[in-house]
Amino acid sequence: MKVLRYSTQIHKWIGLVVGVQVLFWVAGGVVMTAIPIETVRSEHRLKPASPVALPVEQVLPLADVVQTTGIAPARAELKGTQRGPAWVLTPSGAEAVTLNATTGRPFAAMDANEVSALAMAAYRGTAAAQPPILLDQAPKETGRDGPIWRVNFKDAERTTFYLSPQTGEVVTRRSAVWRFYDFFWRLHILDFKNGDNFNHPLLVGLTVLTLSIVVTGFILLWIRLSRDLKMARAVRAARRKAG
Repeated sequence: MKVLRYSTQIHKWIGLVVGVQVLFWVAGGVVMTAIPIETVRSEHRLKPASPVALPVEQVLPLADVVQTTGIAPARAELKGTQRGPAWVLTPSGAEAVTLNATTGRPFAAMDANEVSALAMAAYRGTAAAQPPILLDQAPKETGRDGPIWRVNFKDAERTTFYLSPQTGEVVTRRSAVWRFYDFFWRLHILDFKNGDNFNHPLLVGLTVLTLSIVVTGFILLWIRLSRDLKMARAVRAARRKAG
C-alpha cells in the first residue's frame, strides 16, 4: 500500500531528525518535575525578611528628592532596607534609580565587610561564605544590569547571593541546582542565548515535525491494526470452513 509505505518513510526519517530533541524534551521534563522549584530558587537558603523600621520623620519628601535630582519618576517607591530608607524612582522608559531617602543622594559604597555581614544575615544555614566580589557588570544569570556584589557559600548546592550595591538587599539567588535546571530548560525550549523565547523558528519547526511523527504514527497504527483484523477474520473464517 502506498499510504503505508509513504507513512513509514516519513515516520522513519523525521524520527531520525527530531529523536534527539524529543529525548531532550523528556529529560528536561523529568528534571523540571523532579526538582522542586523552591529548591531551584534557593528559597530554603534565604531567611524570612525581618521588618525594617521606617523612620518617616527622617525621610525627605518625594517632591524634594525629585527637585534635587532632576528625576521625573513615572513610579516612586519608598521602602525600608538594612542600610536605611530608600526612594526607588523609575523614570518612564528608563532604569530605576535607588537613593538614600534621608539624603536624596545615592547610598555610600559598601565595603566587603558590610557585604559579608548583610549576606550572612540573610543566609539560612551553617555554611561559611567566601569573600565578597564586586562585579562591574552583573552576570547574565542574574537578569540584571550594572554593578552587583556576589557572595558564594560553601554549602552542598554552592549557593550564590547577589546583593544590590546600593541597599545591600539580596536581589538574586543562584546555585549549582539552578544552573543544572537552567541547562535543561534551555535544551527544552532551544533558546541557548536568553532562555526565555518560546516562539523562535527552530522550536516551532521541530514541534511541527514532532507532530507529524505522531500523526504518521497513528496512521501506521491504524493501517497495521486494520490489516491484522482482516487477517484474524480470514483465519477464523478458514477454521469454520475446515470444521
